[in-house]
Amino acid sequence: MSKAITIEYKYVFRSGMVKNFAMVLDQTTLDLQVEKRPAPPPWALLNHKKCENCPLADREHPYCPVARNFADIAEQFKDLVSHEHVTVVVTTEERQYSKATTVQQGLSPLIGIIMTTSGCPIMDHLKPMVRFHLPFASLEETIFRMASMYLMAQYFQKQDGKSPAWNLDGLANVYTQVGIVNRDFALRLRDAAKKDANVNALVNLDCFAQMVPLAADDLLREIKPYFAAYL
Repeated sequence: MSKAITIEYKYVFRSGMVKNFAMVLDQTTLDLQVEKRPAPPPWALLNHKKCENCPLADREHPYCPVARNFADIAEQFKDLVSHEHVTVVVTTEERQYSKATTVQQGLSPLIGIIMTTSGCPIMDHLKPMVRFHLPFASLEETIFRMASMYLMAQYFQKQDGKSPAWNLDGLANVYTQVGIVNRDFALRLRDAAKKDANVNALVNLDCFAQMVPLAADDLLREIKPYFAAYL
């Protein structure tokens, strides 16, 4: 059996409260490995404020896979406000990251992992990013990583005898669909919390995601000189 990939998030609050979460991913598929709750909350039902572009059917998937996997974490953050200060420590096999930030900023990358590894067919397009997870990434870092991921996908398509698209038009469409999921999933989270930490963490993630296709062309023109040796 191949070794699992583990990404650990630790939240240290000024009050002394500490919250730990270990995201365990299958080495081959990057699917999130979690114990299934016997009775997920009602807001996790697939047809509860179902995403507009969701291709899943409730007969095969009675629960939204992302909501089901996020339910326990949402419960732990339901009484927290988004602007509360926290120190977040992220540990991967390769290195450790740490940042003093707000709850909404610190929770966003954890939500991002869960959304892309839980089996949502829309969010699956971003799953390769999780293998090389970079918490607290800047917009420039994210654009570089996203463009690299997308173009590598085209390379694999060519290797499989398919017709690749060597431009970023398809990436913009991916982000359009991801934006719909983010928007509609936020409506679910409003039913999962008394305060705003969960919702604003997702809103923060979505705002960042919306900026990627808008800024991609400018950034790629800006960094083109870096590739002079190849041109």
